[in-house]
Amino acid sequence: MNTTTDTIDHSPDLTIRKFLINLEDGFPRHWHGDAFQTQLYNALSMSFPAGEQAFIDSVRDCLPMLPADAKYDALRTSAKNFIAQEATHRRIHERYNAVLEKQGLVNHWQDWIPKRLAKFKAKGVHPLNFLATTVAYEHVTAVLADVMFSHPELIERATPDMQALWRWHSSEESEHRSLAFDLYTALGGKYKNRIVCYVIAIFWFTVETSAQTANNLWHDKTLFKPSTWWSGLVYEFHPTKGMFWLMGKPMLAFFSRDFHPWRNQSVEPARQWLNAHAERWQAVGIA
Repeated sequence: MNTTTDTIDHSPDLTIRKFLINLEDGFPRHWHGDAFQTQLYNALSMSFPAGEQAFIDSVRDCLPMLPADAKYDALRTSAKNFIAQEATHRRIHERYNAVLEKQGLVNHWQDWIPKRLAKFKAKGVHPLNFLATTVAYEHVTAVLADVMFSHPELIERATPDMQALWRWHSSEESEHRSLAFDLYTALGGKYKNRIVCYVIAIFWFTVETSAQTANNLWHDKTLFKPSTWWSGLVYEFHPTKGMFWLMGKPMLAFFSRDFHPWRNQSVEPARQWLNAHAERWQAVGIA
């Protein structure tokens, strides 16, 4: 599934999975091998419960707007399974974040996201704008998933359980990468609106990821260590494997008028990982 057509392109094989991991016993403070990379991933995890709920709500609010036409039945089914996958992610990361709280970290994202959403809803922002924002964030998470699979060394120093957790999450983000986009397109979402929401989303994602990571490092007492700053610079700006360069081109692809999440992409890396690590998850539903 590497090309797109003018028809609605549905997400493939959206299996709902229960990820098998014991988070109750906790995990090492620097589970990723160093402070910066650990606290960056921790910051992302902190965003997921509120963020995934926002994605669920945006899709759920827009589904009734679909015409009562049988050609949208597959899209409706995929949307329900998208919601189930995101709900599973939210629950896993709530358990993950509970460990971080015990480690002394403070989750500011759990307040930032609901407050911002409430502000926009109070202004009467149309549901399609919230869906367009979900389209934007789903593209970011899909790009992160692609990078994780194409450059497995980025997380190879992590503990086995945490490697599995992040690759499972990435697999499902890859699987359902087009759901929000397809729904937005089916509802007549406009290009200009998609781009405006994307720029706003990238701005807030960059600012808040940086702020939460810095706050995590502060509580971790590693914010001002030279090794932390060096690790951050290498991770983000290494000339061949820095995230800035690895994500740059696919992030810019979103600005194309004929952009589609599956254009020049494949679900195979995600499927291969899921098949090779079937002992880490249990299927509880499928489209």
